[in-house]
Amino acid sequence: MRRRTFLQLTGAGTVAAFLDLRQSAAGMWRSQGSWFRLHPFVEAHPEAVFIMKTAVTDKRNALEKLQAGHSFASRMFSLSDSGGIPVSHAIALKPNLTCTGGTGGSADGMGIRTDMPFLEGVLEGMRGVGLSMDNVFMREGNWLGDGYCPGERLVGDAEGVAGRSGVHLLDLPSGRKLHEVTFDTLAPEDVTWRDIPDGVVFRRIGFLHPFNHDESWILNISKFKTHSMGMTLCVKNLQGTVISPLVRFCEGLDATAKHASTVRSHFQGDLESRVQTRFASHLAAKLPRWDRPGRDAQGGFGMETWAQRTCDSHSAMGAGLHVIEGLYGRNGDGFNAGPGSGDMAEDFLTNMIIFGTDAFRVDVIGHWLGGHEPGNFGLFHIARERGLLSVLDPSRVPIYVWEGDDMRLTPLSELERTPLVCPYLTRDYNGGVEPRYHLVNEPFDYGPSSTDVPSEPGSTVLGQNYENPVRGSTIIEYRMRNAGRATIELFDSGGRRIDVITDGWRNVGTHMARWNSCQTPAGRYFYRFSTNGFSETKQLVVLR
Repeated sequence: MRRRTFLQLTGAGTVAAFLDLRQSAAGMWRSQGSWFRLHPFVEAHPEAVFIMKTAVTDKRNALEKLQAGHSFASRMFSLSDSGGIPVSHAIALKPNLTCTGGTGGSADGMGIRTDMPFLEGVLEGMRGVGLSMDNVFMREGNWLGDGYCPGERLVGDAEGVAGRSGVHLLDLPSGRKLHEVTFDTLAPEDVTWRDIPDGVVFRRIGFLHPFNHDESWILNISKFKTHSMGMTLCVKNLQGTVISPLVRFCEGLDATAKHASTVRSHFQGDLESRVQTRFASHLAAKLPRWDRPGRDAQGGFGMETWAQRTCDSHSAMGAGLHVIEGLYGRNGDGFNAGPGSGDMAEDFLTNMIIFGTDAFRVDVIGHWLGGHEPGNFGLFHIARERGLLSVLDPSRVPIYVWEGDDMRLTPLSELERTPLVCPYLTRDYNGGVEPRYHLVNEPFDYGPSSTDVPSEPGSTVLGQNYENPVRGSTIIEYRMRNAGRATIELFDSGGRRIDVITDGWRNVGTHMARWNSCQTPAGRYFYRFSTNGFSETKQLVVLR
């Protein structure tokens, strides 16, 4: 289906009309392949974080949100006959599906969970490129047993999304329903166990099927919002992959120790002393705000427990794509309490999707975009200490803004930030005064000797297009030694210019351009890269 036709149909219709297209679209867009893969440029740059801008005019506009999710997924995923992730693998989908206090379907509750129309758009985009929804499993570990969401339907509108899209939501491999079982009654096939030999809190962790199964792949879609843990984005969202009562990492040390007394084999026998030792070392190192009293999540000792539990879990986490749905962002405590009128949280249109293959790097940039300084959060220090994060300074993370057919390397200074205040370790102790909801944006000295500086480009380089020969679209990677205007032009075999693939100012570093060959006859072509007096030409072949 041509993009113009798609936009005409969806722009003039309703959400129902959009969904009616899914069967015909799947048939038109389906390609053959035994594997699926991410966009090649995203795959090739695990060190980077990507931002795709959206154009949602109101957080209640379901059609615009659906289109945003569809556009993202249809450009991110593809089938392949030459390697990637086997299509037989389960796609373990983890949106933020936490409790909303009964407000999930109302405007007040919309900023708490991953936006459901956006999520449905993602699923329809995946279907459109040929992925089978029979292999997609949407899960939330907090739904095990009763009582977690009193007075609220456990699944809310997620059940409608699952029903329309055809993904698995409540059914477990044992044939039981997710919300009908407890930790004690889970069947072996419902859980994937992973040993954590170097764990601080955990000895072994049970992940809800199919998370962390050998034949599964994780699609993690969190919400752009604050919480008492800071900005609770991709990293925290994945705690919901763990079965109860091992889940809910942010409950503090005492509740953790209580669980350890009932399911001893899953926790370190000396977990309290292990946490205490690390907490003492971080106090001595003056980790920001770590001196706030308290063994629950509102104090440094409790925060140490949460961070260590989180890093234990991530040390066993499999590969995937980590996404922050930021069509709109929420401030406050992660639920409904916040600094707005009537002590309510507030939502702000932010119109961006932040993503990458490294959850911690994505969250470093997510914190910065929410107005916070990542160096002031203990989780990132502990993750780097434990080898889960190699970068702390957001200015050292390559950021690509995906605009049209280009991915443009973009400095932090060009990105718009939306300050979202949170109640993280409030400085209201030892004589300090700070509002409950605040920014954690104190200047942080990352130091000149950081080891996470990206390598400087050694020369200006034009890469070979991928894939070549070209049967539809292809991507071209190029590297700028110096900032300047960059142009890539396409010529036929007779030397006639037939297209301009990219043309604009580019910063130092690696960039990407995409070219669609659909209107170009089969044959041999040449593309020329020009910048700052440098020129290089390579050849590509178009097949029909």
